[in-house]
Amino acid sequence: MTVQITAGQFHAADGVEDWRCLYHVVSAYFRTGSLAKGIALVDEVGRLVGGAEQQYVNVDLRHAGVTVSLLSRDVALARRISAAARELDIPADPTAVQLINVTLDALVRADVLPFWRALLGYRQIDDDYLADPARRGPGFGLQPMDARRPQRNRMHLDVAVPHDQAEARIAAALAAGGQLVSDAHAPKWWVLADAEGNEACVATWVGRE
Repeated sequence: MTVQITAGQFHAADGVEDWRCLYHVVSAYFRTGSLAKGIALVDEVGRLVGGAEQQYVNVDLRHAGVTVSLLSRDVALARRISAAARELDIPADPTAVQLINVTLDALVRADVLPFWRALLGYRQIDDDYLADPARRGPGFGLQPMDARRPQRNRMHLDVAVPHDQAEARIAAALAAGGQLVSDAHAPKWWVLADAEGNEACVATWVGRE
């Protein structure tokens, strides 16, 4: 595994324009338009990634496109994958990547985490985070709170989007009837809510390092 660098350092590197940092991963989406072209790209990714490095790469193949996520911010590997896509005449669409987390407010995280771990069949990463061992479902996090808040929802979605797409995503949500609850932590995250007050956060890597 390559030495981990910051998200800012990754984005400052040349040749990674196809990729976006989303929390702990970097992802790229390649529009293939067919399974055949997608499989060809996946084959190339498999050829480029060898040995122990494979455990740090996730590939999601669909008819319309392929999402490649690197669990390390490996600039060299990202460049090689982008080059392989260009050789296959498969364009990248950086606006199409995102990462979803479900976040639950909890008074005592240790009391509720075992229940959610058992219910979801997830594995525990830290004392406040669960992950799908098959890497298919969203992450599940526990956020501490000081007192019960029966007047508001305690579970919300965290939607990590490319840093250069956050304002457009927020504008679309507001135009669709949402409201801005808080931008106190922007550009790390913004808190939005729907017309009934159900909250969600739009997050980026900017300001986290």
